[in-house]
Formats: sequence, C-alpha cells, structure tokens
Amino acid sequence: MTRHEPALQSTSDGQLDGILKVAVMAVGGQGGGVLTNWIEAMARAQGFDCQATSVAGVAQRTGATIYYIEMAPAGARAPVFSLAPAAGDVDIVVAAEMMEAGRAVMRGFVTPDRTTLIASTHRALSVSEKTVPGDGIASSDEVRAAVELAAKQLVMFDLEKTAVQNGSVISASLFGALAATGRLPFAREAFEAAIRAGGRGVDPSLKAFGAGYDAALGNAAQVTGDTEVSKPEVSGPAALLGDWRALCARADAMPENVRVLAHAGLRKVVDFQDVAYGASYLDRVEAILAQDQSEGAYELTREAAKYIANAMAYDDLIKVADLKTRGARFARIDRDMVRTPDQQLHLTEYFHPRAEEIAGLLPVRLGERTEANPRAMARLNRWFGKGRRVRSDGVIGFAMLYVLGGRRAWRLKTLRHAREVAHLEAWLSHATSYIATDYALAVEVLRCRRLIKGYSDTHTKGLSKFDRVTGAARLLAGRDDAADWVRRLRVAALQDATGVALDQALQTVASFVEDR
Repeated sequence: MTRHEPALQSTSDGQLDGILKVAVMAVGGQGGGVLTNWIEAMARAQGFDCQATSVAGVAQRTGATIYYIEMAPAGARAPVFSLAPAAGDVDIVVAAEMMEAGRAVMRGFVTPDRTTLIASTHRALSVSEKTVPGDGIASSDEVRAAVELAAKQLVMFDLEKTAVQNGSVISASLFGALAATGRLPFAREAFEAAIRAGGRGVDPSLKAFGAGYDAALGNAAQVTGDTEVSKPEVSGPAALLGDWRALCARADAMPENVRVLAHAGLRKVVDFQDVAYGASYLDRVEAILAQDQSEGAYELTREAAKYIANAMAYDDLIKVADLKTRGARFARIDRDMVRTPDQQLHLTEYFHPRAEEIAGLLPVRLGERTEANPRAMARLNRWFGKGRRVRSDGVIGFAMLYVLGGRRAWRLKTLRHAREVAHLEAWLSHATSYIATDYALAVEVLRCRRLIKGYSDTHTKGLSKFDRVTGAARLLAGRDDAADWVRRLRVAALQDATGVALDQALQTVASFVEDR
C-alpha cells in the first residue's frame, strides 16, 4: 500500500468558500453511483447542502464515468454548486481502478497543493487492452509514479481485493478508505449510518467498509498478490490413476528446466482428452528433446512442452460445453455473485458457432463433403448463424451442454481433430528442420504457435497470421538474422487485431529478401 500522511486542510479557493469538492472516477459495474449516493446521503444527514451529478446509466455502456459531489455547511444562503469538476479545483478524488487514477491526473483533477487521492491498485482492463492479440495490458508503474507526484495526500492499495475478501464490492472499501483520510468533516459513525440507510447488503458492506478503513490507516495486513491456487488432486479409476502416475514419471525424467512445463502441459492435455492423449503429448515432447542440441539449456524443448500442449488442447465446441458444465465453474459463479442458499441463479450461455465449427464436429469424410457443399454450409449458417442462448441452470439446457461436453471419444474422429493433428505435425516438422543449421530459428518457429488462439473468427485470424509469419521464416532461412526477423514478425502480429503492423513488417522483409 502507498499512503502519504494526512495533510492540513487546504486553503485554496475551494476551501475559502466552504465548499468541499469530490470526484469519483469509476467504470461500469464498480458501484460508483452507489458510492456517490452514500456520500450525498451522509452529507445531507449531517446538515450539509449537497449536490451530486452524473450521467445516469452511461457507465454501463461507455465505460468510465465521473461522478461529482459538492457539499457545504447549510446556511442562510444556499450555495451555488457546479455541475462538473474543473482542473485544479477538486479536494478529493476517488478512483476505483488504477488507470482511472491516471485519468484523473491527466485531466488536472489531482494537484499537489490540494488533492487527496484514494485509488485502488487493481486493474479492470479496457476494451483496447483486451482486443490486442498479444499482451496489451498497459503498465501501471508510470501511473503509480505520476499519482505519487501529483497528489498531496495519497491512499493507494488493492481495494477491490479488500472488498471481495469481505464479501462485498469495491464501493464499500472505497467508502472506508475515504472515511480514514479525515478529509470529510464527519465521524466514522456517519459513514456507517449512510450504509445502513441504503438498506441493501448492509452487513457485507459494513465489513468491507471497516476493512478499507483499517487498511487505509495501516492497521491491517495488506493484501498482496494473488493467493496461491492449489492444484486439485487427481482422482479416478485405479487403472487410469496408474497410467497417470506413469506419465508423471516420464515428465519427471525430463531435464529440470523442462520438467515444470512438461507437467503443466501433461495436465492440460489429459484434462482436455484422456491419459492416452497425454501419452501422445509426451511422445512429441520427448522426440523434440532427443533432437535438442542446446548443450544443457534445452530452450527448444521448453518451448515445445508449452506450445505442443496448447496446440493439442485446442478450443472446440466440445471443450467449451465441458468447461461450462463443470461443478467448479458453478461454485466460482456462486462465490463471485455471493449467492446465498435461498437465492436462485439464472445463468444464460451465449453460443454463436460458425458453419465451419459445426462441420468440424462431423466425421472426416462427411465433414469434408459438407464443407464442399455450398447449400449444406448455407443451411448450417441459417440454423446456427443467429446464435443460441442456452439456460445452463435448467435441466434441458444443462443436459444438452453436458452431453456435448462428454463427447471426448468422438472428438478424435472429427474433421476438426484431423486438421489440428495435421497442422501440428507440419508445424513441428518445419521447426525441427532448422535444428542443425539454425537452432534459434527453430525456437522462434515454435514460438509462433502463440499466434493461434481462441475459436471461431479469432482462431481463423490467428491461423492466418501464423501462416504468414512461418511462411516468411522459410524465405528468411539461411540468413544470420533469420531468427530475429521471425521474432519481430511475431511481435508485430501480436500488436493489433487488424494485422496492420504485420503487413508493414512483412513488406520490410519482402524488400530485402527479393534482393538476394
């Protein structure tokens, strides 16, 4: 937690006229409106004139919203309140997310001579961050440095986790941190009374309020990092458990710096299919290990252990249905929703499979004939193109998904599986062909598998980028900088979903490859 010691009350113009100005920066679903209502209700209950402004409902549709509150002691003359915050004229800024704190600094709401900033260090990723094919998450370090310089008083820690661990939402822990700063002229009891007056989720909100209050004062152990998730114990028939232990022994026999990834990959592919499928995974990794010429580093085998598992555990409708009907998922949803035994949960699953995905579930020959028949594909698009909504909390919806998710044995006979295996073998053959002449290039070709992810349109776009980058690798083979150029192409492919950066990088490669 970052906390600057409370400062004396500012003597800026806003304070001279007796008006306290509070801005709440939040995104949809974080309870910015609830927090604003609590602040307004508390101020009025304590005899203050108060005005709160926001654009109702905008947060749910466009993301970030500013809630603005002005308050002053009630007097003979009613004060004239502003409708929106102005740069350099805000006493308290409450940011429900790290980048919202940065946005407040950029807009000039946080100033070193006046402003108290209360910010949560967790991240709620923006749409632009989520749509980047690679790692599009913006760095929080620069934002943290900026807010530490900009604020007069700063309280900053993971308020989201504080709230969740106490069964509530972030608005309650933010309210507690606000009370702890002492910037509002109200006792703790007034804050708690405002929560009680709200009448909804009072007990968990008060608990999260207290945790946020104590943490802001430094009286509680701070929440750090994600709690370690224990791996579930493997269970099943004795014969299959024996096969599983034999596979684990094979993974244990691999070099130390390969072992962890081999175990993770083995668990992933067995969870996807079965122990026989796990054995084929280890067969492929061991084949790479036998050819690895890295003299102890085993970089090629490490990458193979990771990306072969990803390739073998591809996303298809069977996998999606399986994941949506697992008991652990329903338990997690209940936990996230804080559902009590007397509450009913309505859960709707959204499916929008393409005709190609439906045809991919058919046997190889039938699937190929279906794809070659435009009328059949048009019929599949007409049946499934509008998408489907399935209520997985009901018997019929759950049974449909459960049966589909249990078709693992059928998966190995499908057109999709045949194509995935053929693509996997071609990719490994391509990568291993460079081991003797350019080890680094072989490693980079294996890493190109990262470009393929997801299903439906996302998978198709990723596969197209993979083909273009690996195709360029063939043209670059024999150059001293071939591996570096393949790395650059892969990074470019991961920069944006449109592929503009990759197009430009490929044009650069073409300009000097053609000159050879």
